[in-house]
Amino acid sequence: MVRVLLAPDKFKGTLSGAEVAASLAEGIRSRRPTADVVAVPVADGGDGSLAAFEAVGFERISLNATGATGQTVPTWYARRGEEAVVELAEVAGLARMGIPPAQLAPLTATSRGLGELIAHALDGGCARVLVGIGGSASTDGGLGLVQALGARVRDASGEEVGPGGAGAATAVMLDLTALHPALAAARIEVACDVDNPLTGPDGAAAVYGPQKGADPDQVRELDAALSHWADVVAAATGLDHRADPGAGAAGGVGFAAVAILGATLRPGAQLMLDQLGFDDALAAADLVVTGEGSLDEQTLRGKAPAAVAAAGRAAGVPVVAVAGRCLLDAARLRAAGFDDVYTLLDEAATPQQAFDEAVALLGRIGARLADRLPDG
Repeated sequence: MVRVLLAPDKFKGTLSGAEVAASLAEGIRSRRPTADVVAVPVADGGDGSLAAFEAVGFERISLNATGATGQTVPTWYARRGEEAVVELAEVAGLARMGIPPAQLAPLTATSRGLGELIAHALDGGCARVLVGIGGSASTDGGLGLVQALGARVRDASGEEVGPGGAGAATAVMLDLTALHPALAAARIEVACDVDNPLTGPDGAAAVYGPQKGADPDQVRELDAALSHWADVVAAATGLDHRADPGAGAAGGVGFAAVAILGATLRPGAQLMLDQLGFDDALAAADLVVTGEGSLDEQTLRGKAPAAVAAAGRAAGVPVVAVAGRCLLDAARLRAAGFDDVYTLLDEAATPQQAFDEAVALLGRIGARLADRLPDG
């Protein structure tokens, strides 16, 4: 029996990876009803990662936690057995804050909600926690993250510091004696696809602060705050991780995860593929179909479809991409491991139709994919 592995990422703003896979599967089965179609939606640690895990059998754990600006928000994480997957974007990400930028809070936005999710998973007995940190709205150096997990961060008057980078700037003492006891034995792995240090011209504030609403003066203020916070952390732990690649990820959450929680930073797409069981599904596949909303240069910089293509090439299995649009030429696609690409824009009469009728168009593409399957 011919087996097709459907491993798409989300089409951002349109469909989840599971919805993309379902539409493609319907199209394939319309032409090849006997084909064995297996869906393993993929992700890279950013928004949409939780949905990919839910699609492969993880349980949704719902709770309320602290959003980026301190409000309580409904959120969730995914769990299976002793493993949990938490996603920063789902509780305290830019996407949850909306627009216009006046709603952003560059100096006081917090990562506390992420720590609350991790604490909930640890309290529930999880021994391994995968943490997706893409889409952060804060530049607090992970201050809120560690506060939610029991760290005490005090200012010169002995009071707990406030939220955000502004709070980190006032820290003079870090007390880790009440840090969540389960962290000592837990395995915390962070999906991280950037190599920025915490501070400096390539650091969290300089590179990512503007997209979180920081003006030039605030960028300088945040960079100074992160440098000061790194001094406080180094004094408490005896180690300085500010220059580690990835320390500047998610406004410094990468820094605090490593320096205080003992986490490991791993390339996001590969970490997610490993946990989703992608390699086992690939081993029996005759064709792999992956993709995302836009195939472009960003795809090739650690995104899930590129990781899928590389794995398929290594296994000798052809990989076809399906996307809303493709901005890569044929040579770039082949070099990345894609054998072919189908786009909604090519399938649709107009760009608006590509957006409005994505489900139907993906079904048509699935039918066309069925025609290229080997006999069996």
